[in-house]
Amino acid sequence: MRNLTTFTAISLALALTGCGGAAETEGGASSSEPLAAIEAPAGQNWAETVTETEAGGFVMGNPDAPIKLVEFMSITCSHCKDFGDQAFDAIRDTYVASGRVSFEVRNFVRDPLDLSAAILARCGGPGPFFALTKQALSNQGPMFEKAQAMGEEKYGAILQSAANERFVALAEELGLITYFQQRGISADQAKACLSDTAVAEKLIADTDAATKEYNIPGTPTFLINGQMVEGTNWAIVETKLQEAGAR
Repeated sequence: MRNLTTFTAISLALALTGCGGAAETEGGASSSEPLAAIEAPAGQNWAETVTETEAGGFVMGNPDAPIKLVEFMSITCSHCKDFGDQAFDAIRDTYVASGRVSFEVRNFVRDPLDLSAAILARCGGPGPFFALTKQALSNQGPMFEKAQAMGEEKYGAILQSAANERFVALAEELGLITYFQQRGISADQAKACLSDTAVAEKLIADTDAATKEYNIPGTPTFLINGQMVEGTNWAIVETKLQEAGAR
């Protein structure tokens, strides 16, 4: 089991490398009959219903949805960004809103950059999590540019600082505190979340637990009703949702 010290030993060059997941092949859920839509309780909207899960993720939608989609996601993963661009709105508006599907995102943290962004995306609690995560994914380019400009020496020095200071300093160098401040997370709130070492340790522990339980090959990785989908793009995932009855 990794701890905060071993996790932050990763070099900046390694943190900026690509990500990978399962091969782009068919697999996962088996075909079933179409499922009827499930209305939300009066005054509620499934697409606006977000709760934290026991696994440490955030789930959007009907908690009793018969089809449960889970994504293991890294904010520094380019394939995760592509999936977010292609799929988040469709999942929310077409599948989650119907009550047939719930969508859970579990942060699978790869590196200190990813961990810093994940902490901030979670800092406002369940309500803004999905919107902040999508926007954090869209900020990959500027974040990586700032990381490269920072250089390995400064990066290493930041990660050698006190545990309750390092992610605040890293987020400041990456422009993340300002970025999230513009999206409703105050600077004081962001710094409080980033300095809470228990939050970082929990995200690392949850990632290790997912690796052990599911043998996650990379990000993004998807489960539908507990079964791993053999593919990482929206076309494959949507086909599997429809085969499971979301149509």
